[in-house]
Amino acid sequence: MKATLMVRAEVDPSKKQAFDRWYEEEHLSDALKAFGAERAERGWDMTDPNVHVALYHFSDETAAQQRVSASLPALVAEFDRHWDGYVKRTRTFVTQSQEIVAD
Repeated sequence: MKATLMVRAEVDPSKKQAFDRWYEEEHLSDALKAFGAERAERGWDMTDPNVHVALYHFSDETAAQQRVSASLPALVAEFDRHWDGYVKRTRTFVTQSQEIVAD
């Protein structure tokens, strides 16, 4: 089954613009490469403008868990170097149980 790593970040409003720029210019592509994911995407919550969500998509659950666990410590250290104290984040894996494509 396909799997997705979802990272949810609550960003201090005073750091939102800098965080957005850093994520766009550096972190999303660095994490995509480090994780060996098929693709990555990110965006801001429409109801809480200080919540950022990043999604990293994998072909299967095993690949997702193995690749992320191998590369996560270095990415967390880099993230914390920039945002410790300004961003609270959570991570979770989601396995795809169904997909429907519109006609």
